[in-house]
Amino acid sequence: MRSDPGNYELVAPASLQAAVALMAKTPGLWLPIAGGTDVMVQYAAGKLPARKLVSIWNLPELRRIEISADEIRIGAACTYTDLREHSVVCGEFPLLASAARWTGGVANQNRGTLGGNIVNASPAADSLPALLVYEAELILVSVRGERRLPYVGFHTGYKETKLAPDELIQDICLSRRFSEYFSHARKVGARNAQAISKVCIAALGRVAGGAAEDVRIALGSVAPVPVRLVETERAAKGNPISSSLLLEARKTAAAEIQPIDDIRSTARYRTAVAANLVAEFFERMRSNAEAKS
Repeated sequence: MRSDPGNYELVAPASLQAAVALMAKTPGLWLPIAGGTDVMVQYAAGKLPARKLVSIWNLPELRRIEISADEIRIGAACTYTDLREHSVVCGEFPLLASAARWTGGVANQNRGTLGGNIVNASPAADSLPALLVYEAELILVSVRGERRLPYVGFHTGYKETKLAPDELIQDICLSRRFSEYFSHARKVGARNAQAISKVCIAALGRVAGGAAEDVRIALGSVAPVPVRLVETERAAKGNPISSSLLLEARKTAAAEIQPIDDIRSTARYRTAVAANLVAEFFERMRSNAEAKS
């Protein structure tokens, strides 16, 4: 069943202020749309419940990437192409650049946005584990002003977030302090691109004296929301990267996730793969440190 265009209204405010003012008049009535890669799938299938759409695609306030000495601010309507072609993103945040290359094909990368990926709130989204390990912060905007909050905890449940009905994500902020970390990203799916992840990992680490001085690990497609493996990180920090650590990391990681059976995979498979990906991260981080010593 296809949607009837006559049943929908689309407006395109000329400024961010006009967009949030419109949303404030009737909170929850207007659905923001930027690249539309998820919204148009629902529309084409006749399953888009929202009837009033507000385009934020061409708002300049949401399409910029700003660099300062301490952080990078990525506008919510920046596309995956913007990310994978940006020198600072590729050089200092390779996990995010990798996720941008994995997300759909070139057409989707030219339209899909980072803010849309966050708000769509799919636990299988490729970019979200990277944002967790980089400890991103979000700037949310409404007629009440701006508020800044950590990305961790933004997803409160499956397809649920802390975004108020009259708010938009304006910027995604990343601290420029991870350039010296070893980074590791893997996506397990039917294909490396243009496929939804069965499991994906984004991880950062730093080794000192053969021990895991600092580690940050996040997984997608293994719980109702993307998850940071806090207990696995805690168990590893300060310990030599040995076979016993790898075994402990496997066990701890498996205990921290809540995979399900669905059309793409099984909970048992996801648990096994997640444990393997975590162990692979530690092994590669150790090899990288040994090669540098």
